[in-house]
Amino acid sequence: MTSAQSLQEETQRLKRAVEELSILNDLARAIGSTLNLEEIMQTIIRRSLRAVQAEQGVITLVDKKSSEPTKTLVRAMVSSSDHVEFHLHQALLGWMHLNMKPLLVDNPKQDERFRGVRWDESVNSLLCVPLLVKSELRGVLTVYNKKETNKFNTDDQRLLAIIAAQSGQVIENARLYEEEKGYLKMQEEVRLAAKIQLDLLPSEMPKLDSYEIIGQTIPAQTVGGDLFDFIKVDHDRLAICLGDVTGKGLPASLLMANLQATLRGQTLVAREPRECLTRSNQLLFESTSPEKFATLFYGILDNKRHVLSFSNAGHDHPFLISADGSVKRLGTGGMMLGAFDTFSFEDESVPLQLNDILVVYSDGIPEAMNTSGEQFSEERLTEFLIKNRGLPPKELLNNLVQKVREHAGVQPQSDDMTIVVIKRSQ
Repeated sequence: MTSAQSLQEETQRLKRAVEELSILNDLARAIGSTLNLEEIMQTIIRRSLRAVQAEQGVITLVDKKSSEPTKTLVRAMVSSSDHVEFHLHQALLGWMHLNMKPLLVDNPKQDERFRGVRWDESVNSLLCVPLLVKSELRGVLTVYNKKETNKFNTDDQRLLAIIAAQSGQVIENARLYEEEKGYLKMQEEVRLAAKIQLDLLPSEMPKLDSYEIIGQTIPAQTVGGDLFDFIKVDHDRLAICLGDVTGKGLPASLLMANLQATLRGQTLVAREPRECLTRSNQLLFESTSPEKFATLFYGILDNKRHVLSFSNAGHDHPFLISADGSVKRLGTGGMMLGAFDTFSFEDESVPLQLNDILVVYSDGIPEAMNTSGEQFSEERLTEFLIKNRGLPPKELLNNLVQKVREHAGVQPQSDDMTIVVIKRSQ
């Protein structure tokens, strides 16, 4: 080789090196100016197509949280041709998971590594490089069809690998930023849902002649699936509801709001508890999926006659405790709401004597566990209520919540806890 030829080759090599540095510098500035994931991926693909003179490019991000290692999360695509858009073939993604190194394929249809894979007729060649973050595959950058020679070379492979190495962490940072934005948005939506749910619950306790009434719900999460409500029927009668819908969190709170609206509507047209629950059950069944249901205690307190009429839809049986310590459990009713299309509920009426106390609660009270897996239990609840039956309702409720929390200790609350206490004081 003559010195002139050597000089010419060295000049070409230096020229290419300068071009590559310019490409990488421009790319660094472009992708460093935004945290928008889609914009970053589109920029990387466009600069890659220009750098290696390819017709089309695709970035495929891998879902690292999935149990399926080849499940894709996001795809971004740019094409400089009129060909149909190509997607990264599953076989290529599998190969990249196994090898995590650049892959150059001049003739995909004849490549022994991908025997049996059906390629699009327009794919003549491809170059595939991994997007690695701390040696873990986060995505794949693939370009298709060299414009002039139809074959990518080792210089193209080296340059695309450098682009991928420069881009991997930037893409990961943008992806994490978008995840964080989504998480913050979800937090705000949950906060608003909690406020809406709080607004749906009674803002103040009802004032009824001869009775002291208090209620409280303590959700296990920001929003919960328990409800309690007081609905004025007329001057002398007050409807009392306490329910527990399936699940926890936001889905349960939506079903709770649905049930509460249903009960408020039906209380105005149904004269008896059994009639209210029969209608509410059908409406809830029609408006929810089969696996969604709710337990509910529904009673109507007549403060003129001092009688409680009630129907229990599969809920924990409330305690009616007399001044002498005798206990009656209120279980008459039927199945949980929403489980079956039609169901005929029963109801019962019980007199309320002076100093009788009614305690309605959700299963988060007796089922509260300590670190040993031991529940607070119905037995402890019964013993506590009999022993403390002489306390004012508000004090009784607060002391019960404190007792349950003392039992649980450092164990996190696993279920919503709701209590309503009513005492005939005159």
